[in-house]
Amino acid sequence: MEKMYHIDFDDSHGAKYAIVPGDPGRVEKIARRLENPRFFHQNREYTSWLGEISGETVIIISSGIGGPSTAIAVEELYQTGVRTFIRVGTCGGMAAKVTGGDIVIATGAIRMEGASKEYVPIEFPAVADIDVTNALIQAAKNAGSAWHAGIVQCKDSFYGQHSPDRMPAGYELTEKWRAWIKAGCLASEMESAALFIVAQILGAKAGSVFSVVWNQERERLGLSNPHVHDSAAAIDAAVEAARILIDADRGQAIPGEDRQRR
Repeated sequence: MEKMYHIDFDDSHGAKYAIVPGDPGRVEKIARRLENPRFFHQNREYTSWLGEISGETVIIISSGIGGPSTAIAVEELYQTGVRTFIRVGTCGGMAAKVTGGDIVIATGAIRMEGASKEYVPIEFPAVADIDVTNALIQAAKNAGSAWHAGIVQCKDSFYGQHSPDRMPAGYELTEKWRAWIKAGCLASEMESAALFIVAQILGAKAGSVFSVVWNQERERLGLSNPHVHDSAAAIDAAVEAARILIDADRGQAIPGEDRQRR
């Protein structure tokens, strides 16, 4: 096949599974946790390495920041043969129980962004694949990590979140932020809504796991608010979840799994 326009490679990688951080700087760090890690390609924001988990080739590729570049990555990776996507990244906590250093696993995403709206009307939910989500939860349990699973908010403007008062649309940003918190939203990030919608439309599987950097709501409430920039726990959960999924796809028993597979 011809090379994809943006990621700039074809299907020669042979991977059906992808671990997708936003930051190109995290790609090698993740790949080093796999067997036989090696650099594969780099173009634009899309840096990629290959490695193996349980003998299966896995591609680790950065998506850049936000929904549009994530949607492009998923579209083009799918055309090269990838069928399962695990996003790993960082987020900011919203629920008071979520603190810096915790893991958040997204079961669904609020579509307060633009990319997914060009795929399907806003009434359609952005939902993570249940098998990928359960694998991420099992991985977090196996590691003994502090974790939460639930809804995350996806946005297009980082500074719209952190400086809404200086934005002409700040009234809307602020009121909706309060609404998401009242509804039990766990955290805010920028990619999962597009990831989930594009994967759904293509017929692929996708899930997301994040390391919480901090929680501005805890600070507002006068609670302790540690800032944690080490994303190792989320990365470990993503890699372990990929192993769980690969083993499950091969029909192998999964040590420590506490749910019944059909």
